[in-house]
This record gives sequence, C-alpha cells and structure tokens, in this order.
Amino acid sequence: MTEQLIHAGLLALHNIALVGCAAAPFYNRALVVKRGQYGPKLHYELDKVVEDTLQGNAPYCIAFIITLFATGIALPVNHYAFSGALRPMHAVALVALAVKLVFVFGMAGIMGVIFGRLNPRLRVLWAGFSPGAKPGESEEETFFALRARRKALCEVCLKFAVVVLVASAFLSFQA
Repeated sequence: MTEQLIHAGLLALHNIALVGCAAAPFYNRALVVKRGQYGPKLHYELDKVVEDTLQGNAPYCIAFIITLFATGIALPVNHYAFSGALRPMHAVALVALAVKLVFVFGMAGIMGVIFGRLNPRLRVLWAGFSPGAKPGESEEETFFALRARRKALCEVCLKFAVVVLVASAFLSFQA
C-alpha cells in the first residue's frame, strides 16, 4: 500500500508538471498571436506586458521540466525500492517511453535556447527602449526578429508537449 501511495503522489506531480509544460507554450502562443495583430512596430506598453509575461514564465517552465524529470526518475525507483526489480513493460509502453524521453529532452533543449540565449538578448534590447521614444530601426528589427525566433521555438515546444502527453497515455500498457 505504501508503494501505491508514493506512486500515486509521484504520478500526480508528474502529470501536473506535464500539463504545465504543455500549458505554458499554449497560453504564450495565444498572447503572441494576439500581439501579432499590431505588426512588427514597437508599442511600448503592450510589448512590456508581453515581455514581462513571457519572460516571467521562465521560472515556471524550468520548475515544470525539473519536476517532470525528477518524478519520471522517481516512479521506477519507487517500484524498484519496494519490489527489488523494475516493472516489466509491454513493447508499446517501451516505445512510448522512448518517444516521451526524446521529446522531453527536445523541450528542455528548446527551453535552454529560449531562456539561455534569446530572452537575455531580448532583455538587453528591451532595456534600450522607453515609453514615448521612437526606437532605433535596427534595434526594433533585431528585437522583432528575435521574438519571431522565440515564437517559432515555442510552436515546436507546444507540438513536442502534445507528443509527450499522447505518449504518456501508452505507458500503462502491461507486459
């Protein structure tokens, strides 16, 4: 019974993290699409809300992916601790696990690019903008080019998250 309680708690945390990993790019995408209606010209107040929101989500995304990894490792370790062996898995479940892992690592890589390279460059550019002042043309073009790159990567991350969610459904196949 203890193993099952621990398993249920870990699985609940794992599922919350998985949904969080999918929800962040989904809602960020909705915000970016809405912002796109105003074109690639800086609207300081609007763009401040967008940047604050998107960059403010970074700690949540990182926490979700860390939780996903930690609980994903803890689930089989929990079973091993109580039974002395890993749970046998059906071939379908093994393929689903492999797919899930590849796409979770892909999501982590995308997050690394966004949070480690793109967001810092966007913050530096943003610091040069101010309300009521017309931005330099080159800075504005670079800013929106980086945003377009971030948007494209978030689109890929969202698709990866959907694959991870679907693959998770096949992990319950019994050997």
